[in-house]
Amino acid sequence: MKEQLNLFVETASKLNLKRPLAFFDLESTGIDFVKDRIVEISVLCVYPDGKKAIYTQRLNPTIPIPIEASKIHGIYDEDVMTAPTFKEKAKEIFELLDPCDLAGFNSNKFDVPMLLEEFIRNGVSFSIDNRALIDVHRIYTLFEKRTLEAAYKFYCDKDLTNAHSAEADTNATYEVLLAQLEKYGDELKPDVSFLHDFSNEERFLDSGRRFLFSGGKAVFNFGKYKGKPVEEVLKTDSGYYNWMMQGDFAQHTKQKLTEIKESLKRN
Repeated sequence: MKEQLNLFVETASKLNLKRPLAFFDLESTGIDFVKDRIVEISVLCVYPDGKKAIYTQRLNPTIPIPIEASKIHGIYDEDVMTAPTFKEKAKEIFELLDPCDLAGFNSNKFDVPMLLEEFIRNGVSFSIDNRALIDVHRIYTLFEKRTLEAAYKFYCDKDLTNAHSAEADTNATYEVLLAQLEKYGDELKPDVSFLHDFSNEERFLDSGRRFLFSGGKAVFNFGKYKGKPVEEVLKTDSGYYNWMMQGDFAQHTKQKLTEIKESLKRN
């Protein structure tokens, strides 16, 4: 970790931080976070004292990288043949991210779910339950509705070179958020909790967005039981649990469903 975690100091951050905030971006074999795998991760940690640290690691996904994906991020099978697997780096990545809140560009819909799947798949318990999740893309689309390259040009007046490189996208996302705070200062607060609430349109229980909170309870967000409390369904239709556990759902979704079922046994 020490040789890959590049610590540096810049001007004090405009963010009011009580704990580190990790901006991160993933490049992958595809966009299906249940089946696809990470091929590169880059993390920019911003600390309350103004220091920053960058960590970038290519990973062997253990499955072929489709040429369509390689053409986007520029990483081909031969580039990661000798790279470590996520399993080999899971503990290292966990230790880096565990003290942090998380931020990214469209991260709540892709990067966070993909990361959770990799952790769960490799037996690492990484929870987002008490962690702020800031989605810079969500903030951007609420105000401007464009892409990261356009956001970088709009807010920072710079062209994003080497787009779809995880490190370039990670640094650009951090700069865009700082510019957003400056531009929308009357409406945005440089507070992690505020940005978490602002950039999350609904409060989902799981990364697959199959359950959401409504009226203080977890309810189904899909299928024949949409809008019904999960606990209620598990009591009246026990077979639905088995159907979901055997189905093609995200591991994090299954994990949360099992937690709800176990809580019913204790109550």
